[in-house]
Amino acid sequence: MFARHFIDSLDFAHHGRELRGLVPLAEMPRLQGLLATPEGEISYFVRGLPEKDGKPMLEVTVDGLCHLCCQRCLNGFSYPVKLVSHLQLAQASELDEFSIDENDEVDSIAANKRLDVLNMIEEEILLSLPFAPKHPLGACQPVVTELSQSDTHPFAVLEGLKSLSGLKNK
Repeated sequence: MFARHFIDSLDFAHHGRELRGLVPLAEMPRLQGLLATPEGEISYFVRGLPEKDGKPMLEVTVDGLCHLCCQRCLNGFSYPVKLVSHLQLAQASELDEFSIDENDEVDSIAANKRLDVLNMIEEEILLSLPFAPKHPLGACQPVVTELSQSDTHPFAVLEGLKSLSGLKNK
């Protein structure tokens, strides 16, 4: 089982601490519904930035592969996850003030004495994934099923049901 890391986010940032490791994709429950398979792991690096523009920050770097399910063909494919996020730490009462900020490159999160690093990494991955993941155009392979291999017309089954229920010619 993966050992969860909890940090005091303000202390971590003020002292410029660093944390790195590998986390199995299977340890991220909110991500499971989007994955074709839960195999693999993600490497992460979290670094505290004491003061950037007068505010403490966390820099989160994530690198790895997720095996997503293509929304066109329903087959799995490897999707590279490579991101660097800058998270400005703020008191909960200050978050509304930061949301008006014009800097789109920096997100704000609530400072927390017991910040769950795994949840933060999972959240960053979820935010980076496409809404409807798909293979590149032309790369999808058709899904072969018993029905798609049949010579029977797909509506023949419905025709048979109509005749059973006495709806034929009505």
